[in-house]
Amino acid sequence: MLNFSVLLKLRDSDTIAAIATPLGEGGISVIRISGSEAFSIGDKVFMGKGWLQDGISHTAHFGKMVDREGKYVDEVVATIYRAPNSYTGEDVVEFGCHGGYLVTQKALTAVITAGARNAEPGEFTKRAFLNGKMDLSQAEAVGDLIHSRSEAAYRSSVRQLSGELSRELKGIRDELLNLASLLELELDFSEEDVEFANRQLLRDRLEKAGESLDRLLKSYSVGKVYREGVFVTITGKPNVGKSSLLNALLQEDRAIVSAIPGTTRDTITESISIDGVLFRLTDTAGLRETTDSIERLGVERAEKEASEADVILLVMDYGERDHNDTEPIYDQLKFACKAKGVKLAKVWNKIDLYKTQSPRSPNRATEFYISALTGEGVESIKHGLSRMMLSEGINEGSVVVTNARHEGALRRARESLGLALRTLGEGKSGEFVALDLRSGLNAMGEITGEVTTDDILNNIFSKFCIGK
Repeated sequence: MLNFSVLLKLRDSDTIAAIATPLGEGGISVIRISGSEAFSIGDKVFMGKGWLQDGISHTAHFGKMVDREGKYVDEVVATIYRAPNSYTGEDVVEFGCHGGYLVTQKALTAVITAGARNAEPGEFTKRAFLNGKMDLSQAEAVGDLIHSRSEAAYRSSVRQLSGELSRELKGIRDELLNLASLLELELDFSEEDVEFANRQLLRDRLEKAGESLDRLLKSYSVGKVYREGVFVTITGKPNVGKSSLLNALLQEDRAIVSAIPGTTRDTITESISIDGVLFRLTDTAGLRETTDSIERLGVERAEKEASEADVILLVMDYGERDHNDTEPIYDQLKFACKAKGVKLAKVWNKIDLYKTQSPRSPNRATEFYISALTGEGVESIKHGLSRMMLSEGINEGSVVVTNARHEGALRRARESLGLALRTLGEGKSGEFVALDLRSGLNAMGEITGEVTTDDILNNIFSKFCIGK
């Protein structure tokens, strides 16, 4: 009887197939086949001038696709890639057929019937990783690149896919591996009391490696913004201009605006790009006590949105600036923001009604004076949001950590280095220092896949789309 690990290996050796393009109507659709039987399966459904298995790698061949009964399916172009020079590192055939839901499904069915297995989500990229075509952080960047919705997310994904993070980690890991090896070598000469790693030099190098990890960890606050965007909740009392502000930021009439308090009873969420970063703006119901059950539900949703936001724009009437932001409902909001680490910005609206210009704010980063009606000062909010979320001093050429899994592994690696320095300071044997270093190396190895488990891989690739 085969055990589970053997079954997994057998499954990984299957020849797999999937639709590699989005379903729907379009110019072409692509059916991708990968595995040791890719050419023989391709030849069962392809009728051209020659056999695909005799073709030269990276060449395209025109012909017809047929099903197992020999019935015509579509005219196709078959592109072949021979191992290891393919995306997956295996033999690959890609059939380009006419774009359309039914014809694409019939083409895939013909390939599956000929002997291929339906690919699982992310299985092509998983095979690329297992075959050494890319490391695990680069494989994850493929998924991020596909799902990127802003310029910043796209740029960070491309840089990670190119191996920037991998190269940075390799430099740190090589240094720590060398130190661990020297310390472990001392164990072979323990009776002779030989010291291969100078302790002061060891401390200096550990501190330098720790600084490098600190730099990567610090970049995550910006990297998370690049990857996930920023959630902004627009809140305040009724009729202060929250919906007008949303419309002004979007430059379109997205929310209904009325002089009647309590018009907004549900949340409205739209997205804009500011300096290449995606900001998700949510307009909410006015914060006030109410006996109207529907409006109360809107207020509860507003409170929920505020609790989950990265930034809260607290909109207030400029004419009430002397006391408006000292009311209990605002005190509660400020306390909640401070407790949860949510950034809070005051937006004084309706300055046009009081015949005044935007005054110089004591803190222009978190306080704005605007007229949502005329648009005055609205651009300052956009610049302010960008400054608030991207003020960590990350240079253009710096490596940025964007993935929560990577951040967690780096944090564990940094803790291990801290333990190694403490162990060293206490004058303990080098084997204990080496043990801490190995823990740090393993944590960093989880990022690139040098140390991994089936559970980690399955969790990562299950989030990919089928066909990638």
